[in-house]
Amino acid sequence: MPILDTPLPGLKIIEPRVFEDERGYFYEAYNAKVFAEAGIDADFVQDNQARSTYGVLRGLHYQVGEHAQAKLVRVIEGEVLDVVVDIRKSSPTYGRWFSIRLSAENKRQLFVPRGFAHGYAVLSPTAEFFYKCDNFYSKEHEGGIRYDDPSIGIDWELPADKIILSEKDERQPVFEGHRPVMI
Repeated sequence: MPILDTPLPGLKIIEPRVFEDERGYFYEAYNAKVFAEAGIDADFVQDNQARSTYGVLRGLHYQVGEHAQAKLVRVIEGEVLDVVVDIRKSSPTYGRWFSIRLSAENKRQLFVPRGFAHGYAVLSPTAEFFYKCDNFYSKEHEGGIRYDDPSIGIDWELPADKIILSEKDERQPVFEGHRPVMI
């Protein structure tokens, strides 16, 4: 299972080995030993799954302090553009973003360490998004960044008039002047 580094320290792409034949396919999505050997030390405690339609944009979300979360994300149906922003003040890549297409077809996964804001946009008619978290969700410790913040400049690969947001995501603050307190 190749685990690849990205330009943002700690953020990793996982490309599982897929074994296919006339019956279908099999792959190992998670192996604690292999992940630890690649420098991923996360004790996952919660799994989440979301189904969305084309144009739905969820994010950018994070949790702060002792409730910060690392995530292992993948798509089990459809395709999304997965986006992260480094919000670790001590990081040399603070404020930089990274995106990757995750799909049921490519079976790629992204390990998102603590200290990143995370979001995704659905590029296919529907998508099922699955992720593991190494900490429990805490509403009192959640934060967000506006998806279209001009100081970050994310290309979501969707026409602006096709983006569908929740009320919560429409109200998120911009990053500039809103510096999250992170690890």
